[in-house]
Amino acid sequence: MRISDNWKDYELIDCSDGERLERWGNIILIRPDPQIIWSTGKNNPLWKNAHARYHRSNKGGGYWEMYKKVPDSWSINFKNLVFNIKPMGFKHTGVFPEQAVNWDWMQDKISKENCPLNILNLFGYTGCATLACMDAGATVCHVDASKGMVNWAKENAVSSGLAQKPVRWLVDDCVKFVQREIRRGHKYDGILMDPPSYGRGPNGEVWKIEEKLYSLLELCMQVLSDDPIFFILNSYTTGLSPAVMEYLLNVQLKSKLGGKVSSDEIGLKVTETNLCLPCGSTVIWEK
Repeated sequence: MRISDNWKDYELIDCSDGERLERWGNIILIRPDPQIIWSTGKNNPLWKNAHARYHRSNKGGGYWEMYKKVPDSWSINFKNLVFNIKPMGFKHTGVFPEQAVNWDWMQDKISKENCPLNILNLFGYTGCATLACMDAGATVCHVDASKGMVNWAKENAVSSGLAQKPVRWLVDDCVKFVQREIRRGHKYDGILMDPPSYGRGPNGEVWKIEEKLYSLLELCMQVLSDDPIFFILNSYTTGLSPAVMEYLLNVQLKSKLGGKVSSDEIGLKVTETNLCLPCGSTVIWEK
């Protein structure tokens, strides 16, 4: 498992009985996580002294129970980057902290190339990966179907002092966007994507990962440059294992471009137990 262990403003303090106890800056949140099937005792006093807890609803969604005053938005830092945290209606905060291990990897890869690079970030969410690539010197095209998420990504760029760096912020259906890029002849030196299990585009386009992912990878092959440096695919979808995703990239990329493919779970260290909580999977093709 690859661990995101370079955080100072985020901490996974403990996890038990289907919940995470987390520190986001100086705000303590309790959020549900269905994979936490163990009951190890909630002995850390912060379990009883958190700022807020998210409760799932049996009908979908849920709500935040506030124990203390929580700002509508606050900032946390990851190295040179600043992310604005906002408790959302579906338990999220705008940052997936386990992805920091991939931000570090991409920054190192981009920096070592020492030449201008164009990176495409599909399903770009609030822009954390986009900002990491921008900070390393790449030009980025950030695409997400949600206008709200793209605006949030722009806010993060301003907070990180990167607003003047070369970037395209686009609200678009990712499949349709790549199809247009093929017709335009635009090329990218690196592609990363974090597709949802299920979603809808800005015009109601339906995305189901099991049905759409392979064909999207085929499209993405047509917008890679002649000498691409990486392709990263993230997944939080149950059943889409690292080995399955590794097979996909071997078939689509390694068989045509050479290089190597690696896959693994990504995760976070739990302070209370010194164990690691898996938080999704990543497969990487690199030249």
